[in-house]
Amino acid sequence: MLASHQKSSKSHRVVHGVVAGLCTMLLAVSAQGVLAADNANSQYQQDRKFCLSGQSDEDQKTCLREAGAARAAAQRGKLSEGAYEQNAMARCKVLPPADQADCARRVHGEGTVSGSVGGGGVLRETTTTIIESPPTNSPPAGVVPPTVTPPMPQGYSR
Repeated sequence: MLASHQKSSKSHRVVHGVVAGLCTMLLAVSAQGVLAADNANSQYQQDRKFCLSGQSDEDQKTCLREAGAARAAAQRGKLSEGAYEQNAMARCKVLPPADQADCARRVHGEGTVSGSVGGGGVLRETTTTIIESPPTNSPPAGVVPPTVTPPMPQGYSR
């Protein structure tokens, strides 16, 4: 009887340990969810204030609808801090390899920006200066190329 009681007691401790661990994990996840919801609501209040200020390129109704949609996505965990950059970098990957580095520079804020979403699009522009090497068909060092005398115009003499 004593041996079975010890086994039972041991298994209860294991079960209690697992349950305690699960409760701690659930509490942490719940706290993250509350924090995410608070952050989403805080961001929504900022977005809403911006929409109501008239500074948005969109009409007020559209701006408020987009702010609400962003809050809902953030509360569902579908809107992360790096989502914009990840999407922009994914668009860079469809470009030819030689253009991808310039695209990444624009994504990270280099260059100039003009236009607006409300106006039909945002144009991001960078300028890359490429210095080409001189042509390789020049004569080797120390060799003087032959001179060619151009013909004289008619009626002139030398």
